[in-house]
Amino acid sequence: MSTLNDKPSIALFGGSGTLGQALAPLFGAQPFRVVGRSLTQLRSAFDAYPAADLAVWDPAKPETAAAALEGIRTLVYLVGVPYTDFRLHPVLFEQVLTAAVEQRVERCVLVGTVYPFGLAQTPLVREDHPRNPHTFKGQMRKQQEDILLAADAAGRIRGTILRLPDFYGPNVDRSYLSSLFQAAAQQKTAQLIGPLNTPHEFVYIPDAARILFRLIQEDGAYGHTWNLAGSGKITLAEVVKLVESITGKPVRKFVAGKRMLQLVGLFDPLLREVAEMHYLITQPLFLDDSALTNLLGPLNKTPYEEGVRASLAAAQQNVKSDK
Repeated sequence: MSTLNDKPSIALFGGSGTLGQALAPLFGAQPFRVVGRSLTQLRSAFDAYPAADLAVWDPAKPETAAAALEGIRTLVYLVGVPYTDFRLHPVLFEQVLTAAVEQRVERCVLVGTVYPFGLAQTPLVREDHPRNPHTFKGQMRKQQEDILLAADAAGRIRGTILRLPDFYGPNVDRSYLSSLFQAAAQQKTAQLIGPLNTPHEFVYIPDAARILFRLIQEDGAYGHTWNLAGSGKITLAEVVKLVESITGKPVRKFVAGKRMLQLVGLFDPLLREVAEMHYLITQPLFLDDSALTNLLGPLNKTPYEEGVRASLAAAQQNVKSDK
C-alpha cells in the first residue's frame, strides 16, 4: 500500500465496489486513494495494488470525508446504496461534495445512471434529453446530479457526470445478468426479470472503467455531462443463448414479470423497489454516446459474446474457489 506521502491526486470515493476495483489496475504505479466505509473490505479489494492509499469514511462523521479528501485534486464519486436506501443518494453526495469544496478539491466526476431521464422521448438519448424522472429513484439521482451541476455553475468546483446503462462483467453481483452467470456456473436455476425478448443495452465493466479513466484526465470533460452507451442492443433471451452456446447446456430459468415482482414485493422490500424500475425492461432507454466519442476518440467496446464468456468464466472460477 502507498502512504499519504506519495500524494495521490485522485480519490475514488466508494471505490471498493465493482467499478472502483476495475479502475485500480489502470493507475499502474500512479498513486491513488480509495475511500470506503470498511478498512477490512478495502484491504481485501486493493491488497494487490501498492499504489492504493486507503481511507475510511463514516457518513455519521462528516469530518472523515474531509480527511479522506485532503490533498486531492480530483474526486471520483462511485458511492452506491441499496435500492431500499435510495433516499440517501443526494444526502451522501452533498456531504462529500461539501467536504471536497472545503478541501479545495478542483474537480469532481459523478458516475450516474439513466434514471434521471425518466421515459425515453427519442430512440437514442443524448445528454440534452429532458430529465423528467417519474420514479422515486430517478428523482433521487436527479437531485444528486443537480447538486453537482449547481456547484459547477457557481464556480465552487469543476464537475462532470458520466451516465451509464446497466452494467455487467466478471464478479459483478448487482446486475440483471448476475443471476444468469452464477446459475449457469452452479448448474442452478437463474432468476431473471422479464420479458426476455425486449432489446436492452449493457456496458461491460472493464470498458466503463477504461473510458472513465480517460474522462477523469480530460480537461474538456468538465462543465458538461456525458453518456456512455452499451455494446449495442441485445435481449436477455439472446444473452441466455450465448451462455448456452458456451456451456453446451440449457439454462434453467425462472422469469418474473412486473406483477410478480409487485406481489413478492409485499413481503420483500428489495423486490418492491426493483418493480419500480421495471419500465426499463419493457420501455428500454438507449444512450447516444457520440459526444463522448467526439471528446475521447474511439471507445472500443467489448462485444457481448466476449464479455459474456469472461463473466461466465469468472463465475465458474468462483465456484471452484468456494469448494
